[in-house]
Amino acid sequence: MSECRIIMLGTGDAMVTHCYNTCFVLETPAARLLVDAGGGNGILVQLGKAGVDLNGVDDMFVTHAHTDHVLGAVWVVRSVIAGMKKHRRGGEFRIYGHDRVLHVLESICRMTLAKSYTDYLGTAVKFCEVRDGDEFAAGDMRITCFDRFSTKEKQFGFSALLPGGKRLVCLGDEPYREQNRKYAEGADWLMSEAFCLYADRERFKPYEKSHSTARDAGICAGRLNVRNLVLYHTEDETLSTRKCRYAEEARENFTGNVYVPDDLDVIEIV
Repeated sequence: MSECRIIMLGTGDAMVTHCYNTCFVLETPAARLLVDAGGGNGILVQLGKAGVDLNGVDDMFVTHAHTDHVLGAVWVVRSVIAGMKKHRRGGEFRIYGHDRVLHVLESICRMTLAKSYTDYLGTAVKFCEVRDGDEFAAGDMRITCFDRFSTKEKQFGFSALLPGGKRLVCLGDEPYREQNRKYAEGADWLMSEAFCLYADRERFKPYEKSHSTARDAGICAGRLNVRNLVLYHTEDETLSTRKCRYAEEARENFTGNVYVPDDLDVIEIV
């Protein structure tokens, strides 16, 4: 078994009902980084099914303030504080993100949680603002944050330098943009949204939603000379064929390894 792995808690886009919204845990021998949290308390269900104890997660990265990424983070904050109140966890819980997403998340928490919980905000639960190019350590991972230059909602991705030297890049749920080449080029692992198949573009209208297709992601990965491509944030009407068909379409323009995970799949980083 690899010492580092991706635990996919959810793989779907904003409006899915047959799988959970896209979020995952990046795990190393010394740390677990939770990335996004989906749109509701289903995040707690997914963590439980994956065998991930939230009391053992010290760091979270939230890419942007769309409902399918940030609302589940409110439930994460509530659950973390509950663990602190019951002395099931010590230390701090750190949430990393840009100014906009942290403002939204903290505001919702303060408006919806009881005072006995909000007293922990800003003290035991830290909101850590990052800017384009900023770095932070999450255990034995070195995370570099970058602006995705979204045309919809301010969004950041990140590059994670893992123990052993592998580099994983998460593009969030926006298509690749050339402004991010210095972060993504030559990555060992590239995590990219693929809203649907290019063959189904007329049916799902990805470009109208500022998303890409499996074909687009494959072309991008080939041009960036990455080794492994992970596709996620998809529609959920073709789940029975998604793993096979998305991978086939991406491989038309990419010779590396392609992974199309289902919810709760674990990808070993080798």
